[in-house]
Amino acid sequence: MAVKAGLWFLTSFKFMAITDPRILIFLKAPRVGFVKTRLAQAVGAERALEVYRQLVEGQLQRLETVEQVEIHFTPADAASEMQAWLGPDRSYHPQVEGGLGERLASAIQSSFDGGAASVFCIGGDCPALGEAQIDAAMTALNDGEDVVFGPTEDGGYYLVGLKSPQPELFQSIAWSTGTTLQSSLAVAAKLGLKVKLLERLYDVDEASDLDRALGEGYFRSVPL
Repeated sequence: MAVKAGLWFLTSFKFMAITDPRILIFLKAPRVGFVKTRLAQAVGAERALEVYRQLVEGQLQRLETVEQVEIHFTPADAASEMQAWLGPDRSYHPQVEGGLGERLASAIQSSFDGGAASVFCIGGDCPALGEAQIDAAMTALNDGEDVVFGPTEDGGYYLVGLKSPQPELFQSIAWSTGTTLQSSLAVAAKLGLKVKLLERLYDVDEASDLDRALGEGYFRSVPL
């Protein structure tokens, strides 16, 4: 599932039977001290920002063949910053106010209301997330699963895919903890949802994660 080290070119996504999938990327404005705050404690806020920029840019490069990609950003007043950073020709959507659960549920509902047949939510800080994971998630939904999670090594998830909104799935979850995925799976079980887990990957949140990603060649240059 991991993208080969140093892979910056892309191949086409195979969308299987699902039509009109939407990939929602949840991002923060590229502001010093606003992104990668845990990493910044070890490497400094400026370097953490450069790490974040490269991670997000790499993620978008791996998705550039996908037509329905939406950038969901925070804070809501950062539209001009996001466009200056990632280009004016993308689909930008400010996140609603509230916790992560509320923001996820709202964005997912809006995408389905807009005609999406399936919705896949990701962030920008999982360096190995690429075509293989999106294909696997789409395949799972085609095969009858209701929800797909891509687990992270720290107990969260790097991807959630759905073929219906399921807002309850994002309520009463302890986000950014070692039990986030476990709690989400418990809610899915209570809702009677069929769940598929993808292979486990890692996010870049700590200095050790950064060293690992650098060693595996996921950065186009060393963030200084």
